[in-house]
Amino acid sequence: MTLPYRDINVRIAPDSYTFTSPSSPDAPALVVDRPTGDVRLSETASFNNKRVARVSSIAGILGLIRLRLDKYVIVITKAQPVGRLKGHMVYKVVSTDFLPMRERQIRDPDEDQFLYLLKSFIMTGPMYFSYSLDLTNSFQRQAYADTATPLWMRADDRFFWNRFVQSDLIDFRRIGNRSQQGPQPAADPFILPLIWGTLEIRPTKLKGTPLTIALITRKSRYRAGTRYFTRGLDEEGHAANYNETEQIVVLNDLGGALGGYSGSTGTKDGNFGAPEGREMQIMSYVQTRGSVPVYWAEINALKYTPKLQVRGIETAFSAAKRHFDEQIRIYGDNYLVNLVNQKGREKRIKDAYEQMVEMLLSSKSESVSADRITDEKFHVIEPNTAKQEFDRLHYVYFDFHHETKGLQMHRAMMLVDKLRDALIEQQYFRGVDMPANQGVETRNFQTSVVRTNCMDSLDRTNVVQSMLARWTLDRIFVDLGLLSKGETFATADSDFEFLFRNIWADNADTVSKAYAGTGAMKTDLTRLGKRTKQGTLQDGNIAVSRYYLNNFRDGPRQDAYDLFLGAYEPSTANIGASLIFADRRPALIQSVPYVLAFSLFFVFLGLFTKQLPDSAVLSMRLFILFWLFVGGWCLNFILQNGMLYVNWPKLNPRPWAVEGYQETIGKIRKDRVIGSLVARHERGLSTARYLNAEEGKKRIE
Repeated sequence: MTLPYRDINVRIAPDSYTFTSPSSPDAPALVVDRPTGDVRLSETASFNNKRVARVSSIAGILGLIRLRLDKYVIVITKAQPVGRLKGHMVYKVVSTDFLPMRERQIRDPDEDQFLYLLKSFIMTGPMYFSYSLDLTNSFQRQAYADTATPLWMRADDRFFWNRFVQSDLIDFRRIGNRSQQGPQPAADPFILPLIWGTLEIRPTKLKGTPLTIALITRKSRYRAGTRYFTRGLDEEGHAANYNETEQIVVLNDLGGALGGYSGSTGTKDGNFGAPEGREMQIMSYVQTRGSVPVYWAEINALKYTPKLQVRGIETAFSAAKRHFDEQIRIYGDNYLVNLVNQKGREKRIKDAYEQMVEMLLSSKSESVSADRITDEKFHVIEPNTAKQEFDRLHYVYFDFHHETKGLQMHRAMMLVDKLRDALIEQQYFRGVDMPANQGVETRNFQTSVVRTNCMDSLDRTNVVQSMLARWTLDRIFVDLGLLSKGETFATADSDFEFLFRNIWADNADTVSKAYAGTGAMKTDLTRLGKRTKQGTLQDGNIAVSRYYLNNFRDGPRQDAYDLFLGAYEPSTANIGASLIFADRRPALIQSVPYVLAFSLFFVFLGLFTKQLPDSAVLSMRLFILFWLFVGGWCLNFILQNGMLYVNWPKLNPRPWAVEGYQETIGKIRKDRVIGSLVARHERGLSTARYLNAEEGKKRIE
C-alpha cells in the first residue's frame, strides 16, 4: 500500500523545485523544472551537491496551478492535527505558500488578482487530509476499496477537492512525460487528496463507556459556488451545494486522542488499533444534501428577495437522470426530503421538483396529509412498481415553515416519525476493524440515503439532518447495549447531548459559510433544542449580512471557486490583452454611488455644522434640500437598476447576468435625462467573456 509522504523537504533552486522525503532517502525525488513547470522524477544522488537557495520542510503538495502569466506549486507549509479516527491522524490545512516558476520583475493586475482570490477565499477554507485514511469516502465505501492501491486512486472523485490542481502530478503518474514515458508509480507518495468541509473528532464517553464520535461533511467539487450564483443542476447532473455528511461512532479506539502525533509508534502507517482482546467497531450513518435538481436560478438585483427563474422541466430531465443515476448507484434507494414552502415564490420550486420526480418514476402513487395548520403538511410520491432504476426514488414533502411557525420547532419531529419505517429499513453501516488485512469487515450495511433540501439546502436542511442523525444515533446505542430500549442519549447523558448538539451546529455553520458566506440560521435549535428570541435576533443579523455579502462580495468568492476547481482556466481563456477584472461599466454608472456618498456627506455637513448668528438660514436649508434631492435620486437610480451594481462573477459570467445587464443598459439609454450621457458602446463585459456567456446560455437552453 502506497501512502503519501508525511515529511517532505523542498529544495528551492533557480532552475527547479525538488521534493524529497527524509524518511525515504532512497526513493526518487519529484522535480518541477523552472520556468517550464514540467514534472519529472530524479534519483536522489543527482541533486545532493546541487546549489540551492534554501531548503524548507512542508506537510504536502496541495497541487500545481497555471494562471495567466505563470505556473505555481501550492505547498502546505503548516498543518494542524485534528485528532485520530480509527487510529489514523487527521490534519487541517493551516497555511500554504505559492512557489512561482518565474521571478516576476513587473506586476500584472490580473495575475495579482488571481493570487488574491486563491489566497483569500480558498487557502483559508476548511481543508482536511490524512496520510493514511481516505477521507473522501465513507466507511461503507472504504470497506469495498482495494487497500493495495495508492490513497489518491481510492479517492471519491466528487470530494477530491484538490483534484484539478493535482492534474499535472496525476497525468505524469499515469503517462509520464517525453523523457520518462509510461506510468510513474514513484510519484504516488507526492499526491495528497484533500476534502473541504467539516471534520470534527471528539473522544468522549456515554454513560461511562469510552467512544469516539466524529462528523465529516464533504463538499462536492462539482458545481461548487455561492448562494445566488450557483443553483440547481448543471448539464452533467451535478447539484449546487452538494454535500455528503457522515456521522461516525468508533468503539474501542485507543488512537482517538492526539497522543502519539510525533515520534511515537504507529506514525509510519498512522494505525494504532484497538485495545488487545477487544474489537474496534465502526458505525457510520450517511446523509446527503443538494440543490433542487432542476434548472433554476435566483437573480440578484439588490432586492431582498431575488427574482426566481425556473426553466422548463423537460430541458432538465436528462441532467436529473444523470444526477439520480449516480445517487442510486452509490447509495441505493433515495428518500428525497423537500422542505421548501408550499406557497409564495418557493411554490414554483416545489412544483418543479414534484413534476421531475413524476417524470422519472414509471408509475406512482400520491398521498397528501393536512392538519389545522396547513393543507399540505406532507406530500408523498412513491413508486408503485420497481420496473426501472428510478423507481427507487421516494419523494417526501414536509411544510417545515408552516409546521414550526411560532417557535414550535419540536413539530419538525413529525418528519422523523413519517420516515420511521424507511429509517428502520435503511439501517446504518457497522464494521469491525481487521488490522491483519488493513481493512474493515462489514457486519451491517446502510441500504439507502436521505437526500434533504430547502431553497439554500442550509438552515432548514441542517435542522432536519441533525434530527435524523439523532434518531439513528439513539438506535445505534440501543443496538450496542449502551442504552436500553426506549432510552435516548439526551436523557441518559447530558454531557454527550451537549457535545452532539454543538458538533452539528458547528457543521451547520461550516456548510453555510462555504455557500452563503455567513453562519447558519436556526442554530439555537441545534445547540439548545429550542427556538429562542436571541436566536431569532441572530437570524435577523445573519439575514442582513447575507444580503450584503450575496450582492456585493460573492462575485470574487465565486471566481475563486471557479479558478481553483478548474471551471475557468486563465492559461486557455481567450482574453487577449484586456484586463479581466477591470470595471467596464460606463463612467456615469460607476459614479452614481460616489455621488450618493458625497450627497450624504454634504447633508450631514449642513445639519451639524455650527452657523454664525448672522448667517442666512434659507441658503443653508436650500443647500441641504438640494443634496437631499441629489442623494434621493442616486439611491432610487441604484435600486431601480440594481443589476448594474451587483458584484457579479467576472470569470464565468452567468447567462442571466448578461441578459439583465443588456436589458438594464438599454433601458437607461432610453432615459430622457441621462440616456444621452451613457456611452453607446458596450462596456459591461469584455467581448471574449460576453461570447463565452452567450455560448453557455445557448447550451443551457
